[in-house]
Amino acid sequence: MQPLFLKPVFKERIWGGTALQKEFGYEIPSDITGECWAISAHPNGPSVIENGSYAGTTLDNLWREHPELFGNPKEEVFPLLTKILDANMDLSVQVHPDDAYAKVNENGELGKTECWYIIDCKEDAEMIFGHNAKTKEDLVQQINEGKWNELLRRVKIKPGDFFYVPSGTVHALCEGTLVLETQQSSDTTYRVYDYDRRDAEGNLRDLHLDKAIEVTTVPHQDAVSSPRFEERQNTKITTFVESDFFSVYKWEITGKASFSFRDQYLLLSVIKGNGSLVCNEERYPLEQGMHFIIPVGIKEFIIDGQCELIVSHT
Repeated sequence: MQPLFLKPVFKERIWGGTALQKEFGYEIPSDITGECWAISAHPNGPSVIENGSYAGTTLDNLWREHPELFGNPKEEVFPLLTKILDANMDLSVQVHPDDAYAKVNENGELGKTECWYIIDCKEDAEMIFGHNAKTKEDLVQQINEGKWNELLRRVKIKPGDFFYVPSGTVHALCEGTLVLETQQSSDTTYRVYDYDRRDAEGNLRDLHLDKAIEVTTVPHQDAVSSPRFEERQNTKITTFVESDFFSVYKWEITGKASFSFRDQYLLLSVIKGNGSLVCNEERYPLEQGMHFIIPVGIKEFIIDGQCELIVSHT
């Protein structure tokens, strides 16, 4: 029984840049690389296992063929997707459906509730988070009249901030932001507004206004996120969220730290520093930008070093 280290999948985006290479040393496909799909079993970009007896297997196949590694789950598809996003330019203003809407309207796809941990951002960075419409009619009118400054809510952000983004929330990352995103395993996005910009072929990108208006929560509801803090054995643990979809934590490790879990697989991403992982008397190097899964069969493990990780599970 070994940890599963994963090879990321990279996605070029009109708003992408080179921060994924500069920050993590990834070999990116171009200077408009916007997304690192770090832990993914989604058919649009499944990760490949890099080590051990499952090396070369994609995570989606592993989920189907070896469910015992994940505690023999009820879900047909791997439920989570971990990404790192380089918003070198503003992302489109968008909204995601919930499970019920996506199942009917997107060929059985999961809905998309997500959350963001701000790894880094430029000074005075902000994001779009929510809207000011009081009714659906008000929302439609302001969209049709292009009153984006009046409609959209903007909030200031800084490194270390965390935002929980339920389905139905109008949102957009803005220029100069590097984010780790934990989300449901879905690739369904409804664009509301894209600043009238054009792609490399000179075309406007598609908007999805009818669906977006249908799924948007009106009036906007701020998701309450109250982090909890715990310190033990060279580790500061921040619990960001525990929801029906996922739980997300930050582990700040300064030395040797032991962890014990029962009947729970974990998704882990090293966002800063380095160290080593020890489990079943084997040692694995950990470096910034690595992503791995601890299967259910590993009951105890040690992380030794100076590093920060974002950890999630269902």
